[in-house]
Amino acid sequence: MRNEKYKLGELIEQVNRKNSDLKYGIDDVRGVLNTKGMMKTKANVSGRSFEKFYVIQPGEFVFNRRTTRNGERLGLAFNNTKRNYIFTEDYVAFTVVKKEKLLPEYLYIFFQRDEFDRFVRYNSWGSATEFFNWDDMCDMEIDLPPVSVQQKYVDVYNAMIANQMANERKLKDLNTVINANIEDFKHTAPRVSIGTLLEEVDIRNKNGKISNVQGININKEFMPSVANLSETDLTKYKVVSKNQFAANFMHVMRDEAVPFGLYSKDEPCIISPAYPVFKVKSDDVIAEYIMLWLNRSESDRYAWFISDSSIRGGLEMSRFYDIEIPLPSLPKQEAVVNFYKARHLIQRNVGKMGDMLKDICPVLVKGALGEGINE
Repeated sequence: MRNEKYKLGELIEQVNRKNSDLKYGIDDVRGVLNTKGMMKTKANVSGRSFEKFYVIQPGEFVFNRRTTRNGERLGLAFNNTKRNYIFTEDYVAFTVVKKEKLLPEYLYIFFQRDEFDRFVRYNSWGSATEFFNWDDMCDMEIDLPPVSVQQKYVDVYNAMIANQMANERKLKDLNTVINANIEDFKHTAPRVSIGTLLEEVDIRNKNGKISNVQGININKEFMPSVANLSETDLTKYKVVSKNQFAANFMHVMRDEAVPFGLYSKDEPCIISPAYPVFKVKSDDVIAEYIMLWLNRSESDRYAWFISDSSIRGGLEMSRFYDIEIPLPSLPKQEAVVNFYKARHLIQRNVGKMGDMLKDICPVLVKGALGEGINE
């Protein structure tokens, strides 16, 4: 059987199942994301009756009709869990009724493509607020390969999701181990000031050979600079080499975090001359251990607390040097740093897999349609 064309309304129908018996409460309320996911609602629902909320069962969809001020994307969720959730009656809920023609999981892949969001935006209607309504959803045409072909590509997608979830579980386990070690060090290891472990270095890009300009974000990562550098003299910029730190102490109070990063690449980069650069000066500490400690939200809160009261709320260098951290033996540092490195690697893989999942949906639909033609 070759690909067939349908109006989506021929394959789906609305769900009007209400939470009239109040079986589900505030902990079961969910919202939709414009990235086509489900989330705990951010709306204030305290004191609100949930009787009219829709009960969405596994395998069912729900979407927010409003498209303006929503990133020009349709907020939509697919309940791919094994339990029921409730969503506000302002949304539209529906289910696939002809599963012999369309798998719900395949439709979810179809919805995740940018092409679908462009279609929705183009077909939204209104004045100050634009909507994509149930009738618009039903009127959309969809080309479908045979269910056997759909299932093949759904299996590919599900395998990638399973891999992503496995990596996320590993991250959770590693975080548990790292946090347990940190808690132990807090109570058992002697404390030393950062000033005894780090020293400032100031090497400039005098010959102008280095053009890789980086900044540091509040996630404590180096990133390509977003500043306009068209008329900037890069010979005044500071050089950061592998295993050296750089920081932005100028507005710690405003950001409620210390942009502080450890540079890990072999080729050096350059940063703003306003940022200090540090290197380890003690044989008793591993650079990654310092980074691990300062990466904690507790360290950010303390830095915020000791920042000055100026408009920017900067952190003075002397106060940074006075911050004390527990310093266990090198073998203990190495052990927890190995966990830290493993976590960083898995985080990177999770990020890459997330990007792949975003990009794979149009590829899967195109592959399924191509295979369906040859059936």
